[in-house]
Amino acid sequence: MAQETVNDQVTDAVTQTNVKVLAEAPAQSIAMVYQTSAHSISLAMENAQQAQGGLQQIGNAVTSSAVTMIMNAAKNFESGA
Repeated sequence: MAQETVNDQVTDAVTQTNVKVLAEAPAQSIAMVYQTSAHSISLAMENAQQAQGGLQQIGNAVTSSAVTMIMNAAKNFESGA
C-alpha cells in the first residue's frame, strides 16, 4: 500500500475541530442539567399553585356551608322563641 501524505492544514483543521467539540461538551452538559432543573422546578411550582387553588375552592365551599348552617340555626332559634 502506498504511503500518502496529508496536507498539514487539513490535519490541523481536523484536530482543531475535535478540540473544539471536546472543549464545548462540559458546558453543554451543565447547560442541559440547568435547563432540566429549571423545568422540573417550574412544574413543581405549577403543581403547588394548582393545589393551592383547589384548597381555596374547598375553603370557600366550607365557609359558605358554615354560614348557611348558622343562618338556618338562627332562623330556627327565632321562630322557636
